[in-house]
Amino acid sequence: MSLYLEHFGLREPPFRITPHTDFFFTGANRGPTLDALIYAITQDEGIVKVTGEVGSGKTMLCRMLLERLPADVESLYLANPSLSRHEILGAVADELGIPADGKTTHSMIRTLQDTLVERYAAGKRVVILIDEAHAMPAESLEEIRLLSNLESKATKLLQIALFAQPELDERLAANDMRQLRERITQHFNLAPLKIAEVASYIEFRLRAAGYHGPNPFTGRAVEMIARISEGLSRRINIIADKALLAAYSSGSHQVDTAEVKIAAQDARFAPIQYKASGQHVPALKIAIALLMTLALAALAVALWARQPPASPAAALPAPESAQLPAQGSAATPPVTNPARPAAEGGTLIAQHTALYADWLATAASDHYFIQLTARSGNHTEDIENFLVRAGQWLEPTELRVYRTGSPESGQIGVIYGDYQTRAAALAAVRGFPEEVRRMRPYPRAVSGLQ
Repeated sequence: MSLYLEHFGLREPPFRITPHTDFFFTGANRGPTLDALIYAITQDEGIVKVTGEVGSGKTMLCRMLLERLPADVESLYLANPSLSRHEILGAVADELGIPADGKTTHSMIRTLQDTLVERYAAGKRVVILIDEAHAMPAESLEEIRLLSNLESKATKLLQIALFAQPELDERLAANDMRQLRERITQHFNLAPLKIAEVASYIEFRLRAAGYHGPNPFTGRAVEMIARISEGLSRRINIIADKALLAAYSSGSHQVDTAEVKIAAQDARFAPIQYKASGQHVPALKIAIALLMTLALAALAVALWARQPPASPAAALPAPESAQLPAQGSAATPPVTNPARPAAEGGTLIAQHTALYADWLATAASDHYFIQLTARSGNHTEDIENFLVRAGQWLEPTELRVYRTGSPESGQIGVIYGDYQTRAAALAAVRGFPEEVRRMRPYPRAVSGLQ
């Protein structure tokens, strides 16, 4: 490892997967989210919830919160989500220095409230940060709700912040979780990093580790890392670290797509799978809908084939040069879908940008869409060619183009569809043609665009 660091002029490993607060990346809305969390915990009186996929940076954000909260806030960190209802009370009591041995649940809650009142009288606020909250037993989540009820005449005595994977949202949607759901007043989501953000993230980590030279990762390498990692910081760290090691092994100071491919093969990441309860229901409905659509299409083709040819008088004459070859006429793609040269792409981007603007104006913030691809803002030709191909596999009117930032430093991307839930979006992805699934599309919340 020391030779690897020396090779790139690094003071320490830049892409460790264990949370290290010196490497906290404030881009991709992480910095503003941290500031908003601090404000919510110190000023609000409800439960705060932070969700994100595995490896999106929830634990890092939690550690930053522990460091940045004001001195008058006493933080309790619970990292074991499998605690029972009574064990949670015991853990909170232990953190506050309250003897819990042999006490009943009622007695512990009474003692806990008295202790919190004393803390409040001394000018202290107490917050519990619960990591991996999606894995908590139902009875423990109910205990969290009851703890949130502890209050004095003037204020809540205990602030609670839940850090969880998206499965928590699915659990909270259940009727028996309504009371806890209504206690949550602030919701934050850590979205996957976009390509431009991945580039900034990689460079930030390198500089934080002492690197001073030009960025060793080429633009193509960054785009490949963004696609393979699906924008998740832990995966980015793993791939970037392995790619640097591959470059070192070959004696190179530059990381290109060859090194990233080696890293990806070694990492063996599987596409993100969403295991929220009830997901099979929308997936089954979509599969049935797809089969019905295909069956109707096949029937329409069969009926069309049985129709007698049009009479010569009714047929419009066509120039000889415009006639199609007799071979394979039944397989000719629809007129709207043939591949077009990139020169026509300006019209395509304009059309799909207009579709995006119209859709975003009325889109529900709690809905989801599917991110198909994203490029640096000046890669318009790539996006145009992508739209041509995607229009052959997907419904063209559901393809939308968005831009962020300037053409030089921003991003241009293509998204698809509108879905009420994340599970429905995932089910749609699984129904995509293989050509589209190879692009590793993933769902995102509409709120991330608004």
